[in-house]
Amino acid sequence: MKTISYTESRARYAEVLDAVTDNREEVIITRAGHEPVVMISLADYESLRETACLMRSPENSRRLLDAVERLESGGGRPHELLPGD
Repeated sequence: MKTISYTESRARYAEVLDAVTDNREEVIITRAGHEPVVMISLADYESLRETACLMRSPENSRRLLDAVERLESGGGRPHELLPGD
């Protein structure tokens, strides 16, 4: 994760935005006397929100984590996607 100052982010704004959107970089922007902020792409933000929503319920969280564990230990079967999916 890259960290830059507010001043640098203003001077290189288009470059920073391109790095965030095109390369999926996360950029921390610091400001004197203020809390830093993180710049991420909208797609990454929406993904984080969706994950947080899915993990909010302890039962759903446990079910999803169990499924990931089964998949990583060799469980699961490959499936072909239907056209249009």
